[in-house]
Amino acid sequence: MPEQTDWEMMAANLLKAELKRKGVTYAQLVEKLTAMGIDEKEVNVRNKLSRGKFSAAFMLQCLSALGCSSLHLD
Repeated sequence: MPEQTDWEMMAANLLKAELKRKGVTYAQLVEKLTAMGIDEKEVNVRNKLSRGKFSAAFMLQCLSALGCSSLHLD
């Protein structure tokens, strides 16, 4: 079974892949989150994704901001 850090990195990599797939930068993601009423700084988003330490709610907020309607885990 993967360790906790493996799960964290998997979540971060899934979110990074969606950003790349949509062609969205961290700065653009912050703008999209702000438009949804979610206050995040670019440096904080960058740190969360590099460490893989963020809540499921944050991931769902980001995916919603990116317009993702589905997520493939494989």
